[in-house]
Amino acid sequence: MGLTYISTATASGSASLDITSGIDSTYNEYQFHFVNMHPATDNVDFTFQVNASGGSGFNETITSTAIDIYHNEADGATSLGYNGALDQGQGTGYQKLVYDVGADSDQSCSGVVTLYAPASTTYVKHFVTNTNSSYSGNYTMQNLMAGYINTTTAIDEISFKFDSGNIDSGSIHMYGVG
Repeated sequence: MGLTYISTATASGSASLDITSGIDSTYNEYQFHFVNMHPATDNVDFTFQVNASGGSGFNETITSTAIDIYHNEADGATSLGYNGALDQGQGTGYQKLVYDVGADSDQSCSGVVTLYAPASTTYVKHFVTNTNSSYSGNYTMQNLMAGYINTTTAIDEISFKFDSGNIDSGSIHMYGVG
């Protein structure tokens, strides 16, 4: 299996990056690679939400769970464990991918969101994520997440944004996996 490039969305002081075309039944798996997403505001969460075909508002029901791993620059703090602050239990808000991203000139977040079978009208839509960021407190932070979007309606749009302020810079590349 390989990746087939579909499109790129590039931020420049953008409130959000919304991908509203190209997610269809062509592929059974889609990956969204976000690269160096730099917030305009310090200490913010990078998030995503989807839209069911024919729907509006990016407010589908999500259930998720997450772990995080971190290490600070001063070599004084490390951790690996479950992070309930990233979970949703049948929530309709934007799903946190990365939290407390710093806005210093050398801070950003990058990662991959994989969405499985978005065109299915039989099953819920599963997703997994793998992200890394420069945490606002000068840590490197990796977040691993899994969950599902609780709808059997096809998903055809996805939105990415920080929970406060704009996306100062960065890009999201969409690939089909087949």
